Amino acid sequence: MKAMILAAGRGERMRPLTDVTPKPLLEAGGKPLIVWHIERLARAGYTELVINHAHLGGQIEAALGDGRRFGVSIRYSPEAEALETAGGIANVLPLLGPAPFLVVNGDIFCDHDFAGLPRELSALSAYLVLVDNPDHHPGGDFSLKDGRVSGEGEPKLTFSGIGIYRPEMFSAIPRGSKAKLAPLLREQMVTGRVGGECHAGFWLDVGTPQRLATLDKSLRSGTLGGMPHSEIRP
Repeated sequence: MKAMILAAGRGERMRPLTDVTPKPLLEAGGKPLIVWHIERLARAGYTELVINHAHLGGQIEAALGDGRRFGVSIRYSPEAEALETAGGIANVLPLLGPAPFLVVNGDIFCDHDFAGLPRELSALSAYLVLVDNPDHHPGGDFSLKDGRVSGEGEPKLTFSGIGIYRPEMFSAIPRGSKAKLAPLLREQMVTGRVGGECHAGFWLDVGTPQRLATLDKSLRSGTLGGMPHSEIRP
């Protein structure tokens, strides 16, 4: 299974840090956020990666290269203007191929073991990893019951930014156009075609300088959310 890392966001809430550095290259624990993802993906057996980028994207390509030093192969999808999540995915469908693929937001930090995710979707169109609602998003996004994700019902959980998708979900989006992911997911939820799980481990939307600083401090001190650093798989 191939994997895509979404790295095209401008990172407005991260300014002024992102005025000179693309958000995925901001460091925590001594390495860029996107490198934590690449290393964890490689460990789980995902060796064919696609990364989209827009703002200061040349820095991302220069920093990561072809991925060989991480044990992976990286192909890039430059966007003149960020195409949002679904638009960015639709734009790289030829690189991802006909099988389901994994997509990870580049601006999160999570200790999920990607090796435990399903490699086949059976009758599903998508499979989402949900997490408990953080303080900055108390209302959540979707509900989870009996392995199915829905836009209705309570309690709501937060979408982690980790999901597996069938390429057919994005085939109607013209390449190079902007499109959001949530409306596509909700369409599939109506017919019960979105599965999922709740991840009980550590997850953080690294969306502000304060959260980045907190993450960096936790990693450098050797603990993260009460978890010994040795248990945070690279």
